[in-house]
Amino acid sequence: MKTFMQKKEEVKRDWYVVDATGKTLGRLASEIAKILIGKHKPTYTPHVDGGDFVVVVNAEKIYASGKKLNQKIYYKHTGYFGHLKEKTLKDMLKEKPEEVIKIAVRGMLPKNKLRDKRMKRLKVYAGPNHPHAAQNPKPLEF
Repeated sequence: MKTFMQKKEEVKRDWYVVDATGKTLGRLASEIAKILIGKHKPTYTPHVDGGDFVVVVNAEKIYASGKKLNQKIYYKHTGYFGHLKEKTLKDMLKEKPEEVIKIAVRGMLPKNKLRDKRMKRLKVYAGPNHPHAAQNPKPLEF
């Protein structure tokens, strides 16, 4: 019996929509990462980018357990001496709720050459509306 290896020309991508309302950030990010990688498909091949598109709506309504809203800190460095910027999760959710989910999902993807390609298939929106209705995304429940 031969081992099946998927080719990049044979990849068929689906669209999924996820409602982040009330979902825990880390658990949501790990499930989204599985879909982006393609591990939910029987044709999964590690070196082929065979994942699907994921549209996340209501990113501003995620849930963070414990004291994470005030204690979880996101760091950003501008490149200049003394310019290390800090923001809490609470501030990030006010200003850029999309970035919170993108950073969490990016951290859960494998650190290889396929990561940037997979991240381009992740679409995150703060509110309930998204412009991808023409692709007929399937609702995805976790």
